[in-house]
Amino acid sequence: MSMFDDMIVNAKSAANAVGKKASKLVDLSKLRISAADLNGEINRKFQSLGRSVYDAHKTGSDPAEKIVSSSAEIDELMEQLEAINMQLVAAHAKVVCGYCGEENSQDAIFCSKCGHRLFEDKSENAAPEEAGQKEEPAPGAEKPDEKTPEK
Repeated sequence: MSMFDDMIVNAKSAANAVGKKASKLVDLSKLRISAADLNGEINRKFQSLGRSVYDAHKTGSDPAEKIVSSSAEIDELMEQLEAINMQLVAAHAKVVCGYCGEENSQDAIFCSKCGHRLFEDKSENAAPEEAGQKEEPAPGAEKPDEKTPEK
């Protein structure tokens, strides 16, 4: 009877593990769907903004008020999208470089794209930024605001 009890215990623990994994996948799927919905809404707002500017140009009116209100709505949606993307990154056990935005493995110390340090040391000698110096990316790495030419 002991062998049968062991099989039941193992089956229960396997079922629990599968249940937890399935729950995590469902949560990730919900986040991805929310991100896709927000992307769609952002695209609709951009399209509406473009149409409003075009209509204002055709009628000779000033589109400034519409531009300001639409921009505020788009900014709010983009902030929501960024929050969801950060949740997705956290769920994948990734660390996002604060300098260039690249996703790196959880145990990485330096960014794989720009070489920037991912975590600031709190010791006195550790971070040049604490001494008033900006840490530069590795030689040859592109800065986030630089664009590489199309090939």
